[in-house]
Amino acid sequence: MSGGHGAIEGSNKRVALLISILALFLAFSETLGKAAQTDSIGSNVEAANQWAYFQARTIRSTVLKTADEALALVPPGPNQDAIAAKRAEWAKTLARWESEPATGEGRKELTAKARASEERRDLSLLRYHHYELASAAFQIGIVLASAEVITGIAILVFAGGFLGLAGAALLGFGYLAPHALPFFH
Repeated sequence: MSGGHGAIEGSNKRVALLISILALFLAFSETLGKAAQTDSIGSNVEAANQWAYFQARTIRSTVLKTADEALALVPPGPNQDAIAAKRAEWAKTLARWESEPATGEGRKELTAKARASEERRDLSLLRYHHYELASAAFQIGIVLASAEVITGIAILVFAGGFLGLAGAALLGFGYLAPHALPFFH
């Protein structure tokens, strides 16, 4: 009789250890998930700001182009040199607004920065989805392993362990190769 009790106690310790390991990995996946979520939000705001600046540059360029076209319609007269100088100045400004590598504030550079921010956002969201599924697998694994302690149904521990392995795989893919699993795209 006491041998059976010792076997149950030993089994419960192994289940408790499994639950502890699953909880540890759950903490990792939740922490990484929250970081990925925060990164995605930050990158999304950054992209939105860059696109807003791009739009502002586009509007200013359109206004300047319209003014330049209006000046081009002015018939030759005594102010022709001043008009030509102003139009040349505007042409330089328009060229600078189109591409300004020194400051990174030209439309061309803003487009590249906004797209890079969007790519970081998309990668962070992809990682976040992996971590969320990993967290769910760990949580369900914990529940199943805990249920084994109450019911004594051994298959529950194996199912919990299997879900823990699946969660660990998702955690690894999210961290190392988020693009590897096609069903997340």
